[in-house]
Amino acid sequence: MRRRIYWLLPDLASARRTMNDLLLARIAEQHIHFVAKEDADMTGLHAANLLQTSDVIRAAQAGLVIGGGGGVVAGVLAAVFFPIVGDQPQWGIAAVLAMAGAAVGAWASSMIGVSTPSNRLKRFETAIEKGQILLMVDVPRSRIDEIEARLQALHPEARHEGVEPNIPAFP
Repeated sequence: MRRRIYWLLPDLASARRTMNDLLLARIAEQHIHFVAKEDADMTGLHAANLLQTSDVIRAAQAGLVIGGGGGVVAGVLAAVFFPIVGDQPQWGIAAVLAMAGAAVGAWASSMIGVSTPSNRLKRFETAIEKGQILLMVDVPRSRIDEIEARLQALHPEARHEGVEPNIPAFP
């Protein structure tokens, strides 16, 4: 299980040095994510993607639950009041409509979530707009103290912003 550590870095040069130090500490590039203003030059940095900067995962999960629930209700109503064969309820239609509702709900919600900024990053918006760069690094729980101490020692200009206890499974 990994934890996400947040750091605010003052400028691009500091971010590049930090990236190199994390690579030397054997943190894989896929676990290092940087967020900066839209017009910032991110050359040499592993920029955060849509999964890290938007609410697509949370929205898809909500859509899955809501769509699945709606599908179950519609399926039960269809099975009881509109049986396909005979007069007995057809419970298979409830399962089919539940899965279809979950799929449509997850898809539709994720389309909305892609355009919504991440709630987890809202507290950093002001700093990013001022030109600072946000570093999100996902490390194993056993290495949190080691990586925090390393970054604090090598980059006193950076500001530690905390550890997130749970990171999404797919970022």
